[in-house]
Amino acid sequence: MIELKSPGELAAMRAAGLVVADALAAVRDRARVGVSLLELDEVAAAVIRAAGAGSSFLHYRPSFAPTPFPGHICASVNDVIVHGIPSAYRLREGDLVSIDCGAHLDGWHGDAAVSFVVGRADPADDALVRTAERALAAGIAAAVPGNRMGDVSAAVGRVGRAAGYGIPADFGGHGIGRAMHEAPGVPNEGRPGRGLTLRAGMALAIEPMFHAGGRDAYREADDGWALHTVDGSRAAHVEHSVAITEDGPLVLTAPR
Repeated sequence: MIELKSPGELAAMRAAGLVVADALAAVRDRARVGVSLLELDEVAAAVIRAAGAGSSFLHYRPSFAPTPFPGHICASVNDVIVHGIPSAYRLREGDLVSIDCGAHLDGWHGDAAVSFVVGRADPADDALVRTAERALAAGIAAAVPGNRMGDVSAAVGRVGRAAGYGIPADFGGHGIGRAMHEAPGVPNEGRPGRGLTLRAGMALAIEPMFHAGGRDAYREADDGWALHTVDGSRAAHVEHSVAITEDGPLVLTAPR
C-alpha cells in the first residue's frame, strides 16, 4: 500500500529530514585522515539524540540481514557499495567514503546519503561522486505528478551508464514515511513511461549506486550486510528523501 502524505505530514517528514541532513553534515565535517568509522557513527548519534530523534538504522533488521544493524550510519569505504558497518577502521588519505543515515522524529522517517573523498581526491573518484550526484538530481527532477516510476529510474540509470559505470540491479531506492522502507521500490534503471504513476503526496528515497569498474555484479561480505564490488573498483552512493508535490519535487533531506 502506498500512503499519500498531506502537506502537514510532509512538513513533519521535512523535520526528520533536517535531522538527517544535520547528521550527515556533522559526519562529513569530522571525516578526516585518522578518524575511525566508529567515531563518525558517534558523531551522527549525537546529532540525532540532540534533536530528540531516533536512529532509523540502529537495530534495524530487514529480511535479508542475518543480524540487526549495529550502527547509526552505514559507513562504506572504497569498494563497499552500501551497508558498511561502522568499525575501528581509520580513514586514510584518498579514501572514498559513502555515509548513509536515517532518523525518525514524531513517527516520520528521513533517509539520505553522501559520498566524498577524504583529503586529496583521485580525479576518477571525484568523477564517480559527481556523476552519482548528477544522477540523483536527474532522478529528483523526474519525480513529478503524472510521470511514471520508470521515468525516475531511467533518469538515474541514463547518467550512470553514459559514464560507463556499473549499477547493482537488486538494490535501489524506496518509498518512505511512517517506516523507513515503504512501497514502492525505486530502481536505478528503468524504461521511461513505464511503471507506477507518480502522485502528489508520495515520498520516495532516490539513491543512485554506481561502480567505477563498469560491472553490475557485487559480493556480500561475511557480516551479511556490506556489499562490495566484485572487481575491487570503487563505488559511490548518494540519496535524498523526496516528496512529490504539485509544485515540483520537495527534497525533504536537503541541508539547511
